[in-house]
Amino acid sequence: MNSSASQGSPLGVDFVDLHRHFGEVRGLDGLTLSVEPGELVCLLGPSGCGKTTALRILAGLDHPTSGEVKVAGKDITGVPANKRDMGMVFQAYSLFPHLTTADNVAFGLKLRGNSSAERRKRAGEMLELVGLSEHADRYPHQLSGGQQQRVALARALAFRPSVLLLDEPLSALDAKVRVQLRDEIRRVQLEVGTTTLFVTHDQEEALAVSDRVAVMNAGHLEQLATPSELYSSPATPFVGEFVGLSNRIPAAVDDGRVRLLGHSVDALPGSVSGPGVALVRPEVVGVEADEAGNATIASLSFRGPVTHVVCTLASDAAVGPGGVTADQEITAQIPSGHAQRLTLGQRVRVTIEPVPVLVIAG
Repeated sequence: MNSSASQGSPLGVDFVDLHRHFGEVRGLDGLTLSVEPGELVCLLGPSGCGKTTALRILAGLDHPTSGEVKVAGKDITGVPANKRDMGMVFQAYSLFPHLTTADNVAFGLKLRGNSSAERRKRAGEMLELVGLSEHADRYPHQLSGGQQQRVALARALAFRPSVLLLDEPLSALDAKVRVQLRDEIRRVQLEVGTTTLFVTHDQEEALAVSDRVAVMNAGHLEQLATPSELYSSPATPFVGEFVGLSNRIPAAVDDGRVRLLGHSVDALPGSVSGPGVALVRPEVVGVEADEAGNATIASLSFRGPVTHVVCTLASDAAVGPGGVTADQEITAQIPSGHAQRLTLGQRVRVTIEPVPVLVIAG
């Protein structure tokens, strides 16, 4: 870790049975979540799931109906926002247009009474950290959107906050800049070591930057897991359908095994028993040319290194109890080199890799 950027010992954060009601609407409905010191956790979910409400309550910008917020084990639920030592970066950059980049970064330090020399030194360190040292004397209107958001990040870290809060910080940027800055935020967070909560509705963003992802739905926590565990082992039907693309294939579960498409694989915990619908990731679906196969190719969509192949299963395909419905489709994601040998309307055999799947009620 760069000692000049160090924020001191990171602190853990706990939401304890947090409720927030807006009249009849339950913005948060018993949220309990722990963030380890130095960890980056993404709050991921659709609009209205409560993720921004949770962040605002942690920042002291909103107050819970009931429950507690703790930092380093201390209850801060009633502590005013200006006493919480939180750094925040919003979707809007919120930079002062009349201040230079360096002065924007140093603004919080000035409010805290740091000397001019201290402010200049710390602003320089932070601008170096985010790669903007050469732009110290520029004004916000002279910077790109991505650069302005880097300044906002540097400003949030300048006073060494105990916790960093990021509320949809990349959603106003175009796709290429968003990916670049996403990776930059993760690099900076790892170097500085600040405990961080990152709110986003973008699942790719969440999976790319997080130590763990907290999937929220209707004000409560559906699952908290590492990105790989969340993707490969969804704990609930909501997580299985919200995170990543999944095929919905008729299946049957018996004694912990799933029968689908002529295969038998393990059922993930939380699967229903008996008939249901298996959530199958496209990348575990195989497609091979076969005149006696169980499907035909309906479409080919080139995506660079991979191609999405949509296949229409034959009505007699061994998928599950009762076979498949008319025009049942399954999407595979295969290497584009392999896909070049496939053509529209071609008869193929669709297979499933032997990985566990979640089966939900049909």
